[in-house]
Amino acid sequence: MGQGDAWQLSDQLMPLAGFKPKMTLVTGLDVPYAGVGEPHFDTACRFMVGEPLSMTGEDWTFSGKTFDQVFADHLGADTRFKSLEFGADNKRQGLSYTGPYAQAPAETSPYAFFERVFGGSFSLPGEGDGPDPKLALERSVLDVIIADIDDLKKQVGTSDRIRLEQHFDGIRAIEQQLAKLENPPDLEACAYPATPQSVYGVEGGLTAFEEINGVFSQIAAYALACDQTRVVSNWFTAAVANGTLFPGQDDSHHSLTHFEADPQPHVHECMLFCMSAFNQFLEALDGIEEGDGTLLDHMIVLGTSDCGSGKLHSGIDFPIALVGGGDGALVTDIHWRSAAGDNATRVPLTLARALGIDMASFGVGEHEATLSISEIET
Repeated sequence: MGQGDAWQLSDQLMPLAGFKPKMTLVTGLDVPYAGVGEPHFDTACRFMVGEPLSMTGEDWTFSGKTFDQVFADHLGADTRFKSLEFGADNKRQGLSYTGPYAQAPAETSPYAFFERVFGGSFSLPGEGDGPDPKLALERSVLDVIIADIDDLKKQVGTSDRIRLEQHFDGIRAIEQQLAKLENPPDLEACAYPATPQSVYGVEGGLTAFEEINGVFSQIAAYALACDQTRVVSNWFTAAVANGTLFPGQDDSHHSLTHFEADPQPHVHECMLFCMSAFNQFLEALDGIEEGDGTLLDHMIVLGTSDCGSGKLHSGIDFPIALVGGGDGALVTDIHWRSAAGDNATRVPLTLARALGIDMASFGVGEHEATLSISEIET
């Protein structure tokens, strides 16, 4: 299918109907999976890293850096936060990894998320009496620590030196945050989001998904508008969350995908609920005017799942929706479908090129993609 061809959103995507003109729907791609390893996360790792999970017995970790963090390395060099991660109910704290056993954890408290981004020494340009004087003191303390680490690195073995390098990278990130706080960017769209409550919940101890996701979405949108970060990840719920109930359901989404009889009407209701949450996130981004469009128009938002079929843990026909167009880098209002079941890692490669990142390929072995999807590129 191509631009201009008549196409309609499926029933499951109808909550996103308002964003169809800004959407690039990609279907028919597969994530090869041999049926071994950890079935709930291996497909996600193969898509996001481009290779299988790293397994040692029953212990597992993502085998490398996920593509959101690869993008963050390129896009976040000049921002206070290289990336920000959050999720309304995510007991495993997201699927962003900077390397094996190095998870970039998703914040699950809107209040803590707000305080991290907009609390403390953050201020809008021209607000208050200038930079907080404590920032200079914190910077001088970091200088002392860095000098000590450089001396210590000369005295330890290779493995300890690697750990020190990781610690050093963390300190550098803090330095970068301090520098941004001292000289905040002057952006017209930048403003404070509403201060969230400290606790959210509904009767019976259920998660207030819509309310929490809405608050998170607003904070993330203004974090982007204030150029505090250029990469955010909304991990709405965990892949295996058997104790989590969506509104109107008496069993978890995960359990329903396995045990509800076909045609699985309650699974369908759960999917509509997740798409409504995705729509809520998009509305927050699209609600901020920026330049000649909205914040969303200058972004590319990828919406997907951790598998193509929850019942089978399959990566066949992996679902992917791209919204925003990235300042015209992608063709929008289009449904492109692979007729050959191409590897889904073509999408991260396409996104990298749309973002101006020089990347010859993405993934390794059977997951390697060397061709982007030219049909959706402008």
